[in-house]
Amino acid sequence: MAEKKLEGAGLRGQVAGHTALSTVGKAGKGLTYRGYAIEELAEKATFEEVAYMLLYGNLPTQSEYNDYSKKLKSYRSLPQKLKEVLQRIPKTTHPMDVMRTGCSMLGNLEPEGDFSNQSEAADRLLAAMPSIITYWYRFSHEGVSVETKTDHETMGAQFLSLITGNEPSEEHARALDVSLILYAEHGFNASTFTARICASTLSDMHSCVTGAIGTLRGPLHGGANEAAMATIEKFSSSEAANDGIKNMLENKEKIMGFGHPVYTNEDPRNKIIKAWAKKLGESNGNTLLYEVSEEVERVMAEEKELFANTDFYMASAYYYLGIPTQIFTPLFVIGRTSGWAANVMEQRADNRIIRPSEEYTGPDKSEWVDMSDR
Repeated sequence: MAEKKLEGAGLRGQVAGHTALSTVGKAGKGLTYRGYAIEELAEKATFEEVAYMLLYGNLPTQSEYNDYSKKLKSYRSLPQKLKEVLQRIPKTTHPMDVMRTGCSMLGNLEPEGDFSNQSEAADRLLAAMPSIITYWYRFSHEGVSVETKTDHETMGAQFLSLITGNEPSEEHARALDVSLILYAEHGFNASTFTARICASTLSDMHSCVTGAIGTLRGPLHGGANEAAMATIEKFSSSEAANDGIKNMLENKEKIMGFGHPVYTNEDPRNKIIKAWAKKLGESNGNTLLYEVSEEVERVMAEEKELFANTDFYMASAYYYLGIPTQIFTPLFVIGRTSGWAANVMEQRADNRIIRPSEEYTGPDKSEWVDMSDR
């Protein structure tokens, strides 16, 4: 099938720049990072390999990978002053606000400085993101000050050990690793475009990523995985899901996790995380949430001709990993930081300030009226 024709409001279909980082929606469904198909990356790569490839332009050799992994591990610790800020953020705070504040505060404590330091700033941010959200969550909810610098080989394993307080199985660590790969990069979406606009002003890395986090916080961009979880966990069986979703559609309620503004007939990331959700459910000994999800997907295809996007089965996968629902979207941040930083560096390399034109719709001429006569 041909690529989806994009046009209309919201700059749909307008080319806003050039990128060598990813292609989205080729032939209606494809996704590649620097020419590598997402299916191959999800099968063969670690998230750290993908992050290195996005940030440095090529897949790492074994020696480069070892050095990069060691470097990211060394960046897992948080400055004491950042910990003190996180300790003061209330338990009721939206976790995306925590991520935004943590990123900004890190920029205060460890400013990027000259752009020659951009790779160091990007790597530090990438490694710090799991530490920021897990430190705050465990402290605010349990009063525990966790040591974020662990010796886990992957960011996924580190995150799971910190958020759950238990050592993850190899299967669980790999599942989270794959989810971060799926979230790593996705063209000029709203948050990435925000980062590039900020970068085009020659602002610093932390400001660009902080702006991107704020954009992802909006319910029309991030948060669909949490909303999907809120929907599917209401149903106690596939039969209940069938009736419930049809009732929701009849009442014109929004069902998150379906369709996509770019993909025509499928989201290539969905089948990958769907397979993992099934596998995790079977290992967990409770496939109910997966079965409910399948029924919801079937009804949406039949009734609305909509396909599930990556956020839909991400919900059940994260549930089986023991991750609190409110932390689902911060995981999006952790994965996408690699893509955001890569886009910032790409924008800087061939920069012109992004300043689109506007079409004025106000009055042609307004007559001044003195205050006493208004």
